[in-house]
Amino acid sequence: MKDPLIRFGVSLPQTLIQRFDQLIKQKQYPNRSEAIRDLIRKMLIEEEIVQDQEVIGVLHLLYDHHKHELSDRLTDIQHDHHDLIISSTHVHLDHDNCLEVILMKGRAGQIRTIADKLIAIKGVKNGQLYLTSQGSNLK
Repeated sequence: MKDPLIRFGVSLPQTLIQRFDQLIKQKQYPNRSEAIRDLIRKMLIEEEIVQDQEVIGVLHLLYDHHKHELSDRLTDIQHDHHDLIISSTHVHLDHDNCLEVILMKGRAGQIRTIADKLIAIKGVKNGQLYLTSQGSNLK
């Protein structure tokens, strides 16, 4: 059974809608409705994550591979949490820098704790965690 569509009006300042229309075009949305649907879904998923729902996490780490024992420390932490780590990919960016992308699945609090621990290791230059859930009620 298809969920019925409901139309509603939104009042926005002209400059805000102009900027939004530019973003819609840049992101290649077919129309405002689809862009607004995505924004609503994103907010609902973030709310679920706040409630510590089961999530999928993608963590990227940029680090200096010359730092003493850094790779070993990153690997040890991942092994300590093997039940939450789905996979990891290691990329050599240049002579000094590596990028590691780690996929995780578990409770948001657990995933955030592991990510924070990895990002805080001396030698990690940059790290960012992205969380999402399956959004059970999102269509």
